Amino acid sequence: MNIGHFNAERSVPRYTSYPTAPHFTPAIGPDRYVSWLADLPSHATLSLYLHVPYCTAICNYCGCHTKAVRRKEPLDRYAGRLLREIGMVGQATSARRVVHLHWGGGTPSILGEGQIGRIADRIAEIFDLSELREHAFELDPRHVTASLAKALAANGVDRASLGAQDFSPRVQQAIGRIQPFDSVAAAVATLRDAGIERINLDLMYGLPFQSVEDIRRNAALAASLHPQRVAIFGYAHVPWLKANQRLIDQGALPGASERIAQAQAAADTLVQHGYVPIGLDHFAKPNDDLAVAMRAGRLQRNFQGYTTDTADALIGLGASAIGRLPQGFAQNAPDMAAYSRMLDAGGFATAKGLALSPDDRMRGQIIERLMCDMSVDLGAIDLPDSMHAVDFSSELDSLVPLARDGIVQIAGRRVTMTEQGRPFVRLVAAAFDGYLASSRARHSIAV
Repeated sequence: MNIGHFNAERSVPRYTSYPTAPHFTPAIGPDRYVSWLADLPSHATLSLYLHVPYCTAICNYCGCHTKAVRRKEPLDRYAGRLLREIGMVGQATSARRVVHLHWGGGTPSILGEGQIGRIADRIAEIFDLSELREHAFELDPRHVTASLAKALAANGVDRASLGAQDFSPRVQQAIGRIQPFDSVAAAVATLRDAGIERINLDLMYGLPFQSVEDIRRNAALAASLHPQRVAIFGYAHVPWLKANQRLIDQGALPGASERIAQAQAAADTLVQHGYVPIGLDHFAKPNDDLAVAMRAGRLQRNFQGYTTDTADALIGLGASAIGRLPQGFAQNAPDMAAYSRMLDAGGFATAKGLALSPDDRMRGQIIERLMCDMSVDLGAIDLPDSMHAVDFSSELDSLVPLARDGIVQIAGRRVTMTEQGRPFVRLVAAAFDGYLASSRARHSIAV
C-alpha cells in the first residue's frame, strides 16, 4: 500500500510535551514557579535536567539552544549560575529524592572536569541520591578523553549519549561535523574502560547528500559498537529559527519519499541486528530498561525523548531548560543575557510556561500513549473529576483519511498505528492537539 508523500510533508510538532513549548506564555514567571516548587510534598521524586548551552563550534544542522565559545571565563560564570540555581531549588522545595539526573546541551563536558565535579557535589549535598536510577550525560565523541571518562564515572555518571549523526565523509562535510567512525568507536571504548557501560548512540536521517545506502551503513556501524540504545532522528530543517541551518544547501536535502525510505532502512537494519523498536525513533536491546518499560506499558516521553523516568517533577536547570511540575510547565529564559540577569538579581530565571488545564492533561495522556505505545484506548483515558466523558468524534473523523492511507486503524474508540504507518505517529497525535489549529508556530515535517 502506498501511504503517499503528502502525509510525510505535513508539519507537526515532535510532541516531547503537550502542550508544546510554542504555547508557553509569560504568565508563568518566577513567583508562580516558586509556589509550584513549594507545593511539592517532601516525599515527591525528582528528575533533574541540567542544560549547558555551549559548544566549541556550531554544527550546520544543529537545532539546539547553544552557542560557540572557546574561552574559559564564560563557562566558569555559567557554572557558577548553575550552582546558584541548584541551591535556590533546594531552598524552594522540601522534595529531595532525585531518581533521574541528565546533563544535556550543547556539549555539557565543555564546562571541564573541575566544574562538573563541583556541580555534581552540590547536587549530592542538597538532594538525596540514594534512589538514583540513572545519571546520564550527553557527549560529543570527538571530545571524549580518558581523563573525562574517569571523571564522569567518579561523579556517578552511568549512561553516556553520543551524537554520532552520520559516518559518510560527504555528509559530514555538508553538516560541518567531521567525525569519522573510528573516533566514535574510540570514544565508546574509552567510556567502557572507565566503567560507563550504558551507551546510547544518536543517528540522523534526512541530512544533505544522505542516501538510503548511507543510512543502512550508519545503522550497521552503530550496531557493531553494541550500544544499549540507538536513536535515529529526522533532521528538522528550520532555518527561520536557526540561522546556522542556512549554511545547508536545501537542494541537497532528501525529499519526502527519500526520507521515508531512509527511516525504514534504519529501522530494518537495527531490527536485523537485534534491536527492538521503541516508540517513533528509538531502538533498544531487548533487555534494556526502555524495552522492558515498553512491554509493560510504562514507557514515558519527555524533553529528552523516550525514557523510563516516572518522577513526580522534572526540574530544568540552566538557560532555556524546561521543567514539568504537577501544575504545569516552566521554562527558563532561553537567551543567556536574560537568564544571567534574572539569576544575578537573586530570583529564578523562569521566563514562561503553562498551567495545565483538565483538557490539557487528558489530551496529554492520549498523545503520550500514542507516541509511546503506538495505540490508545480513548475509553480508558483517566479524566479529571471536573470533566465529563468526551466524545472525540471530530478527532476520529479527522483520522479517516489516514486510515484510508493505511497509517492508522480505528476500532471503536481504540486508535492503533499500523506497522507501515509507525513513522507517521506524529500526524495521528496531532489530531488530538487542541492548540494546533489556531497555532501560528511553524514545525518540522512529519517524517
